[in-house]
Amino acid sequence: MIQKIKIKPLLMSFLLSVNAYSGTLVCENTKVKKIAYHANNKLMVQLENMNTPVFFCNPEVEWSVPGAAYKMGPETCKAVFAMFLSAKATGATISRVHFDGEQVPLTCDGWNSWNSAVIRYVNY
Repeated sequence: MIQKIKIKPLLMSFLLSVNAYSGTLVCENTKVKKIAYHANNKLMVQLENMNTPVFFCNPEVEWSVPGAAYKMGPETCKAVFAMFLSAKATGATISRVHFDGEQVPLTCDGWNSWNSAVIRYVNY
């Protein structure tokens, strides 16, 4: 006797059991509100349109976070930090910052405390 497999319930069970959300967010036309160092070797940034600072790299090792296809190397980390520092010191407006990772919210002001992301693009 051949049993019929019901695809919809099987598919729904699979989809509900997998947490593969990968957020992507672009924050635009904003200034740097805060830049920070936090132990152990993590750098943070908060743009004016963000509600809290976010970890974005480690200047000692390659940075990656769950849900992001991109990574940031240590030299790139230092260069991006220098860009944020320059923008903060001069009051420059940053045109675009792209954040990736499973902790990335839907809006720039929707971050939870202590979230991490990979920054894949900065333009100012």
